Amino acid sequence: MATVEFSQARRIILDAVRPASVKEFEQAPLEEAAGRVLAEDIAADRDYPTRPRAIRDGYAVRSADLPGSFEIIGEVRAGEDFRGVVGPHQAVEIMTGAPVPEGADQVVMIEQTHREGSRMATEKPPAPGEFVNPRGAEARQGEVVLARGRRLDYSGVALLAMVGRTVVRVWRRPSVAIVATGDEIVAAGESPLDYQVRNSNAYSLAAQVRRAGGIPQMLPVAPDEYHATRALIEEGLKSDLLLLSGGVSAGKYDIVEQVLADLGAEFFFDGTLIQPGRPTVFGRVGGKFFFGLPGNPASTMVTFEVFARAALELLSGQSEIALPFFPARLTRDFRHKPGLTRFLPALLSPDGAELTPIPWQGSSDIPAVARANAFLVAASDRESWRAGEAMPVMLK
Repeated sequence: MATVEFSQARRIILDAVRPASVKEFEQAPLEEAAGRVLAEDIAADRDYPTRPRAIRDGYAVRSADLPGSFEIIGEVRAGEDFRGVVGPHQAVEIMTGAPVPEGADQVVMIEQTHREGSRMATEKPPAPGEFVNPRGAEARQGEVVLARGRRLDYSGVALLAMVGRTVVRVWRRPSVAIVATGDEIVAAGESPLDYQVRNSNAYSLAAQVRRAGGIPQMLPVAPDEYHATRALIEEGLKSDLLLLSGGVSAGKYDIVEQVLADLGAEFFFDGTLIQPGRPTVFGRVGGKFFFGLPGNPASTMVTFEVFARAALELLSGQSEIALPFFPARLTRDFRHKPGLTRFLPALLSPDGAELTPIPWQGSSDIPAVARANAFLVAASDRESWRAGEAMPVMLK
């Protein structure tokens, strides 16, 4: 087993899980399709638009007649059709979304015209096609408009409705077993003693799993005892993916790796050069993948986002897996010790331009993570950044 740096860990996960991505599909009605991953290509059922269409309010004219004075011969709005033909120095008043009448090839915006009675004048120069969406400009009949492996967002749902798909084939959502480990953990509804903590990890992981398209299955807490932990891990391996939190460090009672090894696990790595989350484990038992995530809550949350989420998206059938970072300007100086890639809680300004690190007390500090809306990403090979410099950001 090995400790690997951040980008290497990502590559290992993607290379291992991609060939085993989900193969089962089901039918989903349109109103339940958001967040699901397409198991088929979706093609346009006709040209969009089916006829040239105005994209501004104004007058449909022949560009060859511009600039000039025009006789207004009618009006057309969205949902209507103008049956005549626009001839020389004629214009049809047209509304956004309406089909452009035959003979016209340009729309002059109403703000660029002067109307008196049944005549319109404009100084607009000719610009054939201006403010006109040609037939098929958005999509051609038979063209694939949504590709298999795409996770549907609100725009994808709108596109399905546009092309008349009320039912769509999607990949089955993977089940994800969640096992928190440790004698110190009590249920969220209990009153812990001063040496105990409530089980926050199982709930944060369940929320992250749902957001990533999986179905969480929260199993009981595994105590620091071999046989009970083994029984829960065996139960968890019946799901498509197993997430364990805690028990993967080098302590005397950290027995998760030993149990997994005894079950015949193949370990791809057992440590990563990141903070929080250094003692992250990734492997496979009998065709089922597992992550051993560190038990401190911030570590659990971060390692799911940067590692386990990618595996879950692949198992959901998603074809494009990305972890987007983008730059924002630091509002104050930042320093860290090189050697680890750090994901630390931060506040991103409403416009996304500025980034402020949030003071935190280490990877058990849930309140600091809850106050944050992003994580700053400190590269492992750099020591300091000055206020005003750009720093990579990962949205929370």
